[in-house]
Amino acid sequence: MAEIKPFKAAIYNQEKVKDLSKVICPPYDIISPAQQERFHEKDPHNFICLLLGKDIPGEDKYVRAAQYLKEWFNENILVEDNEPAIYFYTHEYRIQGEKKTRFGFICLLKLPDKQKSVFVHEHTRLAPKQDRLKLLRRTKANLSPIFVIFQDKKRIIQYISKNGIEGTSPFITVYEEGNIHKLWRLSSGDLVVRVEEGLRNENIFIADGHHRYEVACIYREEMRKRLGDKFTGREDFNYVMAYFTNTDQRGLSILPIHRLIRLGNALDIEDFKSKLKEHFSIEEVKEKTRFFFLMQKGGRTENVLGMYMKARFYLLRLKNIKILDKAMGDKPKAYRTLDVSILNSLILRNILGFEENDKENIVYTVSSQEAIAAVDSASFDLVFFLNPVDIQRIIAVALAEERMPPKSTYFYPKVMSGLVARKFNSNRE
Repeated sequence: MAEIKPFKAAIYNQEKVKDLSKVICPPYDIISPAQQERFHEKDPHNFICLLLGKDIPGEDKYVRAAQYLKEWFNENILVEDNEPAIYFYTHEYRIQGEKKTRFGFICLLKLPDKQKSVFVHEHTRLAPKQDRLKLLRRTKANLSPIFVIFQDKKRIIQYISKNGIEGTSPFITVYEEGNIHKLWRLSSGDLVVRVEEGLRNENIFIADGHHRYEVACIYREEMRKRLGDKFTGREDFNYVMAYFTNTDQRGLSILPIHRLIRLGNALDIEDFKSKLKEHFSIEEVKEKTRFFFLMQKGGRTENVLGMYMKARFYLLRLKNIKILDKAMGDKPKAYRTLDVSILNSLILRNILGFEENDKENIVYTVSSQEAIAAVDSASFDLVFFLNPVDIQRIIAVALAEERMPPKSTYFYPKVMSGLVARKFNSNRE
């Protein structure tokens, strides 16, 4: 059973911060060093100062973030809403020339204790968790919402849209690099109750923010031990700020993450192809546009991987799905039949001898054009292209209590940081 509740959001004071596009930024984990520098230069109050501070010798960036947070509240750069609310959020964006709008809302999600209601689908790494935990301990705040999806059996989002925001103006509108972000406050008791009741029997699936979710659970356990008998389960650290959207494909976009491969030794192409042919039929496609068209089309009914090397495009079609039973017999079917699982097991591990976490020789990108350019420039030897993972497949893997291989999904666009944040009660002065 999923439990949610409204909260008093920490937001930028629009009387002092006139252009919110200068102070919001993406989630920390997709910001490159160059982008980090650019956001710091945009505005001295850009949210990057809290979310991803610079590494300065002799300074603790986590202490610095907490100090900034305190100062910004004292200076009324950030303010806290007067009453708890659920924040309805529309995100207009373009992808491949198509205009889309994703609908969702931001509220607090109770961290589950014994009953399974929140499902994960990706593996996490220790270093990012240590980083986010240090930041959480110092700031005592949820700076960015985790991104979760639910099947919306009772059409909650449609109901809110019609009965809560239709004909009303948003209190936040941000135009940012072709995106339009709009937020409304929903504080009506009836609407809040409708959302709370509608989510009670929904399973919640984490799309983005696995590290932050696990860190929230770790922090909850730390505080539980610290409080001992005084722990009630209703303290603010028992909740995490979350952005909820449903599985409506009209607004939800999932991009594939491709694999650039660097080989230590010269590849014997004919030998490599011979090994591939044991499990795949290989078709060379001369024209790039047709290659991606055929790959996408084939992916609807079969397992198809794309490959580019030596200025040539190849489609790799799995010959027999029973191969996967032998290669990954310990995994559930939903996992075995993922294109990324097939690539990792049959090609990267069995033929090329790589492990999934080989950071030196495997680099990830969502841009097929960047991947092709990297191979053409000889920065990498080849690239494997993947089709996007269907949302129902992600749910099936999560319900099987299995985790997908790292870098399997890229939910697009990301929920921007700095639109709303959430400060714990214990951090108020």
